[in-house]
Amino acid sequence: MPIHALDDSHIDHDLATIRIKNLRLRTHIGIKEDEIRNRQDVVINAVIRYHADKAVEFNHIEQALNYRTITKQVIALVEDNRFLLLERMTREVLDLIMGHEAVLTAQVEIDKPHALRFADSVSITLSDSRRPR
Repeated sequence: MPIHALDDSHIDHDLATIRIKNLRLRTHIGIKEDEIRNRQDVVINAVIRYHADKAVEFNHIEQALNYRTITKQVIALVEDNRFLLLERMTREVLDLIMGHEAVLTAQVEIDKPHALRFADSVSITLSDSRRPR
């Protein structure tokens, strides 16, 4: 499911955009008894922006924001915890991403497939940005 983050009118062309698309995980999410007992599918999409000028110039992973590390952290957070609300899970994933100092802006959308009858999914989207220093 595409996620259209960050209005293009405010794009800083020195920023890189990382998109984590359709990260499919299973976790305990919900308030109904069967949701508390059984893991359910969630689909996570994230848009992350950071200054990549040093990574581009030097071509070394040490200068880049390591999206593999972030993804592993998201997987651990989601799969190892229980959430009553999709809003809470989305906020915790967003906070984890924003915890990386290099991240300037991020947007996270989490879908809960089959949560509503006759709908493919329901989702919550939250975003955050670091205040300029």
